[in-house]
Amino acid sequence: MLILVLVLLLVILLGGLGFLLHALWWIALAVLVVWLLGFVFSGGSRGSGRRWYRW
Repeated sequence: MLILVLVLLLVILLGGLGFLLHALWWIALAVLVVWLLGFVFSGGSRGSGRRWYRW
């Protein structure tokens, strides 16, 4: 019975990590798209001083 519980916990843990990693990939993709759009709409000029981000 203990082995069955441990196997079920392992399956739940690995399934949760798989979902979390999948979700993190989608979040990273969304951040990349926002960053690229900000770069395109700012004109890509470095010397103008206009930045859409603060750093």
